[in-house]
Amino acid sequence: MEVIELNNISKVLNNYLGSLGIADEYTKFFLSAFWILFTLVVIWLINTLVKRFILSFAERVIRRTKSKYDDLLIKRHVLKRLVNIIPAMFIYYMLSVIFQPFPDLHIVALLQKVVSSTILLIILWSLSALLGVVNDIYNTFPYSKDRPIRGVIQIIEIAASFITGLVIVSILFEIDITKIVTGLGATAAVLLLVFKDTILGFVAGIQLSANKMVSAGDWITMPSYKADGTVLDITLNTVKVQNWDQTITTIPTYKLVEDSFINWKGMEHSGGRRIKRSINIDVASVKFCTAEMIERFKKIRLLKNYIIQKEEELLEYNAQKEGESISESLANGRRLTNIGVFRRYLQEYLAEHPMINKDMIYMVRQLQPTEKGQPIEIYAFSKNQEWVSYETIQADIFDHVLAVVGEFELRIYQLPSGADLHNTGKSIATL
Repeated sequence: MEVIELNNISKVLNNYLGSLGIADEYTKFFLSAFWILFTLVVIWLINTLVKRFILSFAERVIRRTKSKYDDLLIKRHVLKRLVNIIPAMFIYYMLSVIFQPFPDLHIVALLQKVVSSTILLIILWSLSALLGVVNDIYNTFPYSKDRPIRGVIQIIEIAASFITGLVIVSILFEIDITKIVTGLGATAAVLLLVFKDTILGFVAGIQLSANKMVSAGDWITMPSYKADGTVLDITLNTVKVQNWDQTITTIPTYKLVEDSFINWKGMEHSGGRRIKRSINIDVASVKFCTAEMIERFKKIRLLKNYIIQKEEELLEYNAQKEGESISESLANGRRLTNIGVFRRYLQEYLAEHPMINKDMIYMVRQLQPTEKGQPIEIYAFSKNQEWVSYETIQADIFDHVLAVVGEFELRIYQLPSGADLHNTGKSIATL
């Protein structure tokens, strides 16, 4: 049905109303009211036909297909948004007919511009949903975690919104779009200032993706923002991190490139989580092993073979030292020390521990002595990387270390407490 045909219908209705004796000034309002009512009825019929039948049929067909990707069109409501163009186009078509009895109003052109702008906004709205579908499809691939495109999608949305805005302004005010773009050149500095974070975020997003620095699901630590937890989402402007206390930290995307942060992904992929903790041995308790101590150490299963082997090695070495009396001084020859045997025990203990990853380095080492004693450090990797399990494994190891150290006649160094000083004062007073 063309506009000319509808205008002919208007003439027929006008003549009919005139034959009924209705004045011309009222006939105009009757005609406009008729076409408004006609437009509303047709729009209702269109919505019913398209959304209840055609769109519903299309969704059933999509759900029955083998591909899961087209189901995202339904999930993101792409088709539901797009079909809104049909009633908008019909309204655009009917405006000239509705206001044809009032040629002096000059309102048709303005309303058509508004409807045209609305159609562009519907297209933009549908495009946003379609870009969401593209992002969802991309996220189904395994490499999407390392190279997210969420930031790129947002840039496309911003660019599309900007272009749509320019076109709408051009339509509403009848300005050549090239003149608008030229005028924007003068305000480029202001735009750069306003969209500074967006531009920096876009560049940072490319760097983060290209260099595989961080992706959703990674555990990161960024002390400057008090962030320590799992990355939930990476957008154009922000990175959301859920901390271990369930709080959410929001970090500007470009700050991940500008500042330093720790990504624990390497640890998670390595198959082990590092245990690096030391205890301080009181230096005054370190001494050479006596024969009685050596016999006692032989009864410890983890040390039996080591003690026997070491005794043979030391006897052979000391026998070669002619002219030296081994018995005259402990400094002559080589001897076992309780701290050395203790280190060997811990090494064997780690080698037998079921939760220590033997494919990664593990050792017991001495650190530089300090005023707080001689540090003995355990360096190993637990098989279980989950936080609670890791802490339990680490605690179990050091529970055993603290309990067994007395078997080697060693003492753990600790600063005197108030009770120690109080007891010392009592002892002095007694004397």
